[in-house]
Amino acid sequence: MPAPFPASRHRLAAQPGAAFGFAVSTERIRCMMLWLTGASGAIVFIEPSPYEVMSFLTIAVFLFSGLTLSPGLMPLGVLLVLINTGYCISGWTVFDDPRVLPWLLTSWYLALTAVFFAAMLGVNTQQRLDALLRGCVIGGVIASLAAIIGYFRLFPSLNDLLLLYDRARGTFKDPNVLGAFLVFPTLLVLQPIFAGTFRQAAKSAALLALLAPAILLSFSRAAWGQIVYTAAIMLALTFITTRSPSHRLRIVLLSMAGVVLMGLFIAALLSIDIVADLFKQRASFEQSYDLGAQGRFGRYWLGALLALDKPIGIGPLQFAKFFPEDTHDSFLNAFMSGGWLAGACYPVLMALTLFFGLRAVFVRTPWQQTTIAVFAGFFGVVSESVIIDIDHWRHTFLLLGVMWGLIAATRRYEAREAARQRLHRALPEVSGPPLAPPEAPSYTLARRSVAQPG
Repeated sequence: MPAPFPASRHRLAAQPGAAFGFAVSTERIRCMMLWLTGASGAIVFIEPSPYEVMSFLTIAVFLFSGLTLSPGLMPLGVLLVLINTGYCISGWTVFDDPRVLPWLLTSWYLALTAVFFAAMLGVNTQQRLDALLRGCVIGGVIASLAAIIGYFRLFPSLNDLLLLYDRARGTFKDPNVLGAFLVFPTLLVLQPIFAGTFRQAAKSAALLALLAPAILLSFSRAAWGQIVYTAAIMLALTFITTRSPSHRLRIVLLSMAGVVLMGLFIAALLSIDIVADLFKQRASFEQSYDLGAQGRFGRYWLGALLALDKPIGIGPLQFAKFFPEDTHDSFLNAFMSGGWLAGACYPVLMALTLFFGLRAVFVRTPWQQTTIAVFAGFFGVVSESVIIDIDHWRHTFLLLGVMWGLIAATRRYEAREAARQRLHRALPEVSGPPLAPPEAPSYTLARRSVAQPG
C-alpha cells in the first residue's frame, strides 16, 4: 500500500493517544469500513441493500471520529441540494403516490454519500482511496462470479435470482446496471497490466478474465460500448501524461495484444450457441423499444416539449404515466422529476465535474493514475446517462464523490508544492532541495511506492 498522504501523517501523530496506537487503529477502522463499503456496492438486489447499511455505518464512523467539508467541495454540495430541492418541490405535487417518498429519501441519501466520499479524501488521501477502490474491485469480483454462475445455470435454484430475460444480472436487479457497475472495476484492474510488475500484471489479467465475460454476458449494449471507450480514454490519458518512453511503448504493444486476445476470447464465447443467439439479438441497434414515435428516442423529443410546459416538473416516477416507458435519459428525467431547477442544475454538476476532473488528470500527484481511472469511469457513467436513467445508481454517486475528492486533494497538493517551491527559492538552506514531481505512477491495485513529499 502506498504511503499515506504526508499531511495526514503529521495530523495523525498530533492526535491525542497517537503515541499509544489509538489514532492509528481508528484510521485502520476507517479504511476497513471504506473497503467494506466498496465491496458491498455489488449487492443491491434487496432494499435496503448491504451498500446502504455499510455506507451509513461508514459515514457514522467518520462523523464520530472527525470529518471536515472543505470549501472546494461547496459546488458539489450546493448543486446536489438544489437538484434534490427541485425533486422535493415536484414530488410534493404527487405525494399521494406511495413510491415517491422512498424515491426522494433515496435521492437525498445518495447525494449525502457523494459528499461523504469527497470529504473523506481530504485527509490521508492515498490510503483511504486505495481502501475504497480495492473494495470496489472485490465488489466487481463478487458480481462477476454471480453473473457467470447464473448465466451458465451452475445452480438451477438460483436462476430466477441471477438471470433476467436470459441475461446475467448477478447480484443486481437489472442486467444493464450490472454491466455498467463492472466497467469501473475493470478499468482499475487494467492499470497494473500496463504499468505493474509481471506478478501484478498476471494477477490483474486473471481478474480481467473474470470481469470481462460478466460484462459480455449482461448483454448490455451500453456497457459494451462504455468499456471500450472508457478503456481507450484511460489508456490515452496515461500515454499522454507519462514521461517514460518505455511505458508508452508498453501501452501501445499491450493495447494491440489486448485487442487480439479479447477478440479471440469473444469468438470463443460466441461459439456457444445460446450466447451467440442472444448476442446477435442484443447487438442490433433496431430494438423495438427504441424505435417509433413512442420509442426511447421518440420520447426524448416529446418529453422535452412537455418539460417546457412544466416549470416544476411532473413529479418523480410519473413519466411512465404519460408515455409507455420511463425517460431512459437522466438529463430529461431531471426536468421531469425536479422541474427547471433540477433540470438546469444536473447538467451543470456533470459538466463541472468533468471539467475540473480533466484538469486534475494532468497534475502530477501521487494519485494521478487513479485520478485518470476515476475520470474515465465517471465519463462513461455520464455519457451512458444520455440513454438510461442513472439517478439512483450507487456507483454513480461513488464516482461523483471520489472525483470531487480528488479534485480538491489535487488543488491542495498543488498549493502545498507551490509554497514549498517559493520557500526553497527564498531560503534554500532552510527548506532543502525542491521536491520533484512524482515520476512513477501510483496504481490502485499495484503495491508500488511513489515519491512522496517529505
